[in-house]
Amino acid sequence: MNGGKQEIQIKRVSCRKRSRDGLKSHLTPARKRGGHPPCTQQQACPKNWKLSSIMADVPSAEFYSDSEDLFGDYDSLLEDSSLLAQLDSAEQTERQRSAADQPTAGFTSLRPANAAAPCEDVLTDSILDVLGDEPFEDSQPYLPASQHQFHQEVHGDAQRTSPHAGDNKTSTPLRDPVAKRPRPAAARRSVTERLKKTMLGNAAAPSGVSRAAEMKEAAVSEEIGVATRAVETASGAETADLGPFFGLPTKVKDLMFNLRGIEKLYDWQETCLNLDCVQQRRNLIYSLPTSGGKTLVAEILVLRELLCRKKDCLFILPYISLVQEKVRGLASLGLELDFVVEEYAGSRGRFPPVRRRSGRSAFVATIEKGHSLVNSLIETSRIQDLGLVVVDELHMLGDGSRGAVIEMTLAKVLYMSKSTQIIGMSATLGNIRDLQTFLKAENYTNDFRPVQLKEYVKLNDTIYEVDPKEEDCFRFSRPLNFKYSSSMQKMDPDHIIALVTEVIPTHSCLVFCPTKKNCENVAAMICKYLKEEFLRHREAEKGVLLRALRDSGNGAVCPVLRRTVPYGLAYHHSGLTSEERKLVEEAYSSGVLCLLACTSTLAAGINLPARRVILRSPYVATDFLKRSQYKQMVGRAGRAGIDTVGESILILQDKDTKMAKTLVSAPMENCYSNLMHDEGKGLLSLILSLIGLNITTSLDQMKDFLCGTLLFVQRKQLCVETSLTETVQRLVGLLEDKHLITVTTESHGGQTLQVTKLGRATYKGSVDLSYSEVLYRDLSKGLEGLLLNSFLHLVYLVTPYDMIAQCKPDWMLFFRQFTLLSATEQKMSAAVGVPESFIARKAAGQTVRKGVNMEQVRRMYLALVLFSLLKETNLWSVADRFQLSRGFVQSLLSSSSAFCSCVLHFTQELEELWPFKALLTELTRRLSYCVKAELIPLMEVAGVMESRAKQLYNAGYKTLSHLANADPAVLSNTIENLFKKQANQIVASAKMLSLCVPDVAE
Repeated sequence: MNGGKQEIQIKRVSCRKRSRDGLKSHLTPARKRGGHPPCTQQQACPKNWKLSSIMADVPSAEFYSDSEDLFGDYDSLLEDSSLLAQLDSAEQTERQRSAADQPTAGFTSLRPANAAAPCEDVLTDSILDVLGDEPFEDSQPYLPASQHQFHQEVHGDAQRTSPHAGDNKTSTPLRDPVAKRPRPAAARRSVTERLKKTMLGNAAAPSGVSRAAEMKEAAVSEEIGVATRAVETASGAETADLGPFFGLPTKVKDLMFNLRGIEKLYDWQETCLNLDCVQQRRNLIYSLPTSGGKTLVAEILVLRELLCRKKDCLFILPYISLVQEKVRGLASLGLELDFVVEEYAGSRGRFPPVRRRSGRSAFVATIEKGHSLVNSLIETSRIQDLGLVVVDELHMLGDGSRGAVIEMTLAKVLYMSKSTQIIGMSATLGNIRDLQTFLKAENYTNDFRPVQLKEYVKLNDTIYEVDPKEEDCFRFSRPLNFKYSSSMQKMDPDHIIALVTEVIPTHSCLVFCPTKKNCENVAAMICKYLKEEFLRHREAEKGVLLRALRDSGNGAVCPVLRRTVPYGLAYHHSGLTSEERKLVEEAYSSGVLCLLACTSTLAAGINLPARRVILRSPYVATDFLKRSQYKQMVGRAGRAGIDTVGESILILQDKDTKMAKTLVSAPMENCYSNLMHDEGKGLLSLILSLIGLNITTSLDQMKDFLCGTLLFVQRKQLCVETSLTETVQRLVGLLEDKHLITVTTESHGGQTLQVTKLGRATYKGSVDLSYSEVLYRDLSKGLEGLLLNSFLHLVYLVTPYDMIAQCKPDWMLFFRQFTLLSATEQKMSAAVGVPESFIARKAAGQTVRKGVNMEQVRRMYLALVLFSLLKETNLWSVADRFQLSRGFVQSLLSSSSAFCSCVLHFTQELEELWPFKALLTELTRRLSYCVKAELIPLMEVAGVMESRAKQLYNAGYKTLSHLANADPAVLSNTIENLFKKQANQIVASAKMLSLCVPDVAE
């Protein structure tokens, strides 16, 4: 078989005279088969053969006139003359054996039960006994009418010859030697004669149904039978080699070249894909340095699961930006290969996912959304549909609360579905065996890098090469020669300008800085001392970038970017809006920008390699770098296909030298379970969801499940003070106290655990257990006087609790914005605990004696920011009005849209909160995009931001269908600053979105 789909072709056959050699069976005489001699008593015969199963494969015959001989010059039902000859031969042999073994005439010898005969159960008293003993039910639906009548006559005749026919029991003679019955000689007729006479009689007999109808019915039945067996064979296969490209059709290889430019895989990739554990679908963890090509291996395995095994796949990535990038990359493949790519990030994603009649889905999800998706599949008994789970950055298992969510997800998959394969991509870890034990996985490690990496450190004015084999870890490489003026030395004591000008603008450079503010300062400082020739390098394209940045800011451009972009420099951190970050990343990838000053999040967030990577300091904020962070940053050095070498330079101060030696030479850190992180919050959440999903309903089942977690593997290191059993019992009691579960004691002393309605709403809404009761109380109180002539009340209810701590209100601004509210909106604010009098006194600098909940006050301040955004949709002006960074406002907006989606699922499980279901659905959409209503359909397309949506809308592409039917070449020419590759991705994403509609109602 080859190709992405198996095609079943059914051919109607109506033959007049069939070849004697067309079909051979085990009944065909050896002299005609050219094989071994016929089976004798000394040779083993096939057991339990059925004439019916042979007849089921007979092509339907065309009917002729009643007088015509149906047999012609042959007498076989199976296109040879073997059957009737075999029947005669078998009957004659049996008679001879009976005569030799039984001296009394008229009696049939019955073999003792312990007789060792190779042909046992094939021949008994007569071949009729076998025919009577073997029912035709398996093949009756596929038998032509004449064969049905023959079956009935033979079956009836066998019953008449049976000694127990009158008892309605089996027609096979008893095998007890005592129970011997005589058979009258007159009753024995030649089976050959009977068979031929019966079929001739059937052909000549009048029928109540037309022969054409009988022929059609028999042919259709035969076709259905053949098709059903072929489909069952195809679907029952665990894997199917559909082509030469690692089990995939050649079309996939061609698409990889046309869409990705990948002509040949690296040797390690071929080795990994051909591992026994991969071929046998066992779990695998594979580790390689950054930029080694790990993702391509995972994508090929995903395609193999979707196309060959027809199973869904889940691809878990750590950040929303990575999810959107992966969705864009897979959309074109999905359109060509007939599978659907669905995004599960932020507020996007259906729960449960759509069940489709044809084709399968590749779910691309963030860590949190992936967990919710697995929960919904378990709840709807569809977890078996998930054939493969791929986890990128598996070492994030050791990363706080997000690590706990990854562990919960994988533990549930392992426990609930033995057929789901798990593939983990990871950095090298010190305790990889713990992860192998947890996932029951094998490990593949390779140190391959497509581009050689050379690591250096700079100390004072000297460059040293990192060599762990050296006693001091550092080996002298070269002095740093660059003429600095006194002012330059004062501005740039770390000689960053000297290091970057050695490579830019011809090559690219990344400068990692410890803080966001430092990123902006470094980019601005370098520009001061660059020559004018940097301004002329790709000058026109930089102008296009600045216009795009201005459009994204509704006419405003960041002052720092306005100064640095003409020189080919920019900064990159969370203070930028998502649209600004995307524009900067695209400009850097295309070479318009040659340097980015960035924070450490860029190293993990998106693939932006450079010829040289400079670490401004061995710190992230005030924390010294971890080995894994360091390797991730320096791993960005070296662009495959562009550079032959990559360089990293770590800038050190004398006081940091000792710690730096440990940093560059130490083994990778260990990865530990985070279920016990933050006083066991992760384990508490896991226990609640296990009870809610009916995975466990007792403490014993709970302990059995926890034996499959990473926490259990590492229990000796992590559960020192109390045992895991005692911890579970304590947390179950805590959940009961929070009214999230009930514990019922049975008569036999055991306990049954059940989830309450509030508990179900909490885990289905993915609501933090710390805020579950508060959220329910706020929503219930809100129903008492829900303000519906404004979005303000709803926005307050969905403002994230975990953002409150980051808010420090400017009281004068707060009071000024509060006075702009309508009377009903001010009344609503007072109802939630934030009266105007309190804000006025704080703005006047007065001491407020009356106790007011400051968390509610800060939450209202954030709600005002969001409310302003919904009214204006201009992030820049809102950020300026509230004196907040645009990055913080963007983060608040995205967090609110995600939390609004969680609250929506929360309210759907509680009947008393029914009014919120309709209200929050629309609010989720408004918060997700925060644009004018007409742009929302275009914003749903992966990779389309607000400014791009405005361009598309103004150019006439006003709906999703307009975009899905667009010509990428025309689109690229119509829209300013839209490259052909981007246009292709936008059109593919729009087509994929149009396909993501329900096929089958749940």
